[in-house]
Formats: sequence, C-alpha cells, structure tokens
Amino acid sequence: MPTELHPFSPFLPADARILFLGSFPPQEKRWSMEFYYPNWTNDFWRVMGLLFHDDREWFAVAGEKRFDVDKVKAFCREQHLALYDTACEVRRLQDNASDKFLEVVTPTDIPALLERIPRCNALVTTGQKATDVIVETFRCTQPPMGGSTPLQVGTRTISFWRMPSTSRAYPLPLEKKAEAYRALFV
Repeated sequence: MPTELHPFSPFLPADARILFLGSFPPQEKRWSMEFYYPNWTNDFWRVMGLLFHDDREWFAVAGEKRFDVDKVKAFCREQHLALYDTACEVRRLQDNASDKFLEVVTPTDIPALLERIPRCNALVTTGQKATDVIVETFRCTQPPMGGSTPLQVGTRTISFWRMPSTSRAYPLPLEKKAEAYRALFV
C-alpha cells in the first residue's frame, strides 16, 4: 500500500504557547481549506468559535461549506497557537479519514517542533491516535480526557493535554467538547 506524506508545513508562530497535534489530515477531497482541521464536518474551528466568540460559525465563510483560512490563521497567531500532527507519513488502510484505519509510518519529531517554539508550555492532542503516538514516543502517562499531565521534553517540562476528538464520529455534543477545550485557555 502506498504511503502519504504530510501535505502541510508545521504552523509554528514564534510566540506560540500551545501546540495542537492531531493525527494526520484527511484526504484532500475532504478539505474545505488548505490548513489544519480542514474537513468541513470536523468541529475544531467550531469549538474555537464557541470558546472565543460565542459563535460556532465564526470561522465559516457565510453561505459556503468552508472555513476562512485567513481568519483561522490570524486567530491562531493572536492566540499563540501552533498546529501540526503526530505523523509525517502514513498509510491509509481504508479509503477514509478515520484514525482507526491510519497506520503511522513516520512519527513527527516532536522535540524538534518544540525547539522552534520555545515559549510553548502545552502540548495538546486532539484524538486518541495522536495521544497514543505521544505516549509511545515519550513513554509517558496518558492524561485523563480533558486533563493534563506533566511531560518532560529535554530540559523542559510542559503540560500534556488530552482533548476529545473534534471529529463528528466522536460521540460528544459540540458544546461538551468546547467545555473540555475551555480548560486550556483558563
């Protein structure tokens, strides 16, 4: 089976304080924009809209099924958010976006990412596959859902947060997902 390389460069604003890590982008045919969490049916940007603007559609382009990539990137810079994924190369075992059928061929070098964002004090996984990769990479304890544990990365100790997946396949209402994510920004 063929492998896929990550289609995006890491989004690492120099002053980033939180690094969000998913598993890997869906296939391009599912993108509504060329950026992280591009699938229109993924609620990551709706969660951020609810938390910061009390509007789940804050990042949506009115009348279209896509997110406003410029608005999303500006928001990430303003809020000091970095984004990438825990895999640089994967193999899809089925023709879908499910993490269940995603084989990580080459995991991301997380310490190298963190070196590029020295102010980052929180690493956040947005799904179980991403969490599993971090736990395996660092041989650390998995945080409780919606919670964190300390993670030693070189000489730095950062908070490792495990958040619920923003995929609609994850059976939790959007508002409950937003409440879990709110803890990151308190």
